[in-house]
Amino acid sequence: MRISRSLRFRVATAFAALGGVISLVTAIGLYIGVRDAGERLIDETLKAEIQDYLSRRSRNPNSPPPATATLLGYVLPARTGEPIPPAPIAEWPPGLHETRLQGVFYRVAIAERGGSRYFLLYNETLFRQKQTSLVLYLTVFVVLMTLLSGGLALWLAERVIEPVKELARRVRAVRPDSHPEPLGKDFSHDEVGELAQAFEQALNRLADFIDRERAFTADVSHELRTPIAVIRGAAEVLLADGSRPHKDRQRLERIERGAADMADLSTALLAMARERDDERREPVDVVALIEESIEKHQHLLGKRPVDVSLEILARPRIVADGNLLAIVVANLIRNSFTYTERGHVRICLNEQALSVTDTGLGIPRAALDEVFKRFYKGTHSEGAGIGLSLARKICDRYGWSVALDSEEGQGTRAVLRFRPV
Repeated sequence: MRISRSLRFRVATAFAALGGVISLVTAIGLYIGVRDAGERLIDETLKAEIQDYLSRRSRNPNSPPPATATLLGYVLPARTGEPIPPAPIAEWPPGLHETRLQGVFYRVAIAERGGSRYFLLYNETLFRQKQTSLVLYLTVFVVLMTLLSGGLALWLAERVIEPVKELARRVRAVRPDSHPEPLGKDFSHDEVGELAQAFEQALNRLADFIDRERAFTADVSHELRTPIAVIRGAAEVLLADGSRPHKDRQRLERIERGAADMADLSTALLAMARERDDERREPVDVVALIEESIEKHQHLLGKRPVDVSLEILARPRIVADGNLLAIVVANLIRNSFTYTERGHVRICLNEQALSVTDTGLGIPRAALDEVFKRFYKGTHSEGAGIGLSLARKICDRYGWSVALDSEEGQGTRAVLRFRPV
């Protein structure tokens, strides 16, 4: 199981995302709070400093404005020898402002008294450096909290999900045809315990169903074989009478073939009802099976002017139930023989595929996707509509594929692709 798809990883990811979001919101709140507090502190400092300077100036008109690394003061009109304020702020109204001069950010306080204007600039360089450091610290905090949340959630999820994993192992070990050991009593009385009880009930119902299915298939196998054997035996006895007319003999041969097909079909359907057991199968001679199917269905052509050819490019041997493979091959050949009025039927076998191409009635394009559905019958169909559906199920069982390419009025090409030994 890849960790990216595990429930444990998804829980850890969700907790990590939650921890990251919470820490990010906390970090943003801290940043905004610290920034606002710093700006309020600067503003209060500027107000106090400018009031202090105004008081000193009123006591001593020659008192120079502040000139430190942090605070710069100006007065308009300026006295001889005093610096004048930068031009961009000289006309600003009284109050608190913010500006950038020569690449340095300043907080500016302006006041008026006695016809003079006083300017006090606070250098925010240090404050902004502190802000940058705070952003770095908060970023590290968010990353660490996210990783810590994910790691803690991963550790907790391993312990919380362990009962679910144990239940999965127990269920995986149960054979579908056997009743499981009691599951509910081995788990706590919570959601996992309820899930264990639900699995136990479902597996018991499945085992009961399989038991009934096996009994049914065994009964069907026994009950069908006897009447089929009686029909075949009676047909053989009647065919042994050489005095019977030719038409009667043809009818009896059809009865005998139908009974043989019924026996093979019942055996194949019973095999389909069981689980796969290919490892016990012997390789099937596909060429012999095709030749037998052609001979068995030759009567469908009657006296129609249809040329049948068989091209053998390889002689593959396939490990499968011979009866099931015969059903697939017979369906393809029987359909071509049934719906071809004139022209030809070309049967070609190579190492990986069997193709049956005819010049028959063809299938409308719109119906090509429908013909493999159970009980589907086309305009010219005379069957029950289960032949191709059964063939598709058999192919799915063995990993083969069957496809049709057809054009109405032009003919059909059926291709069976299989896995040789």
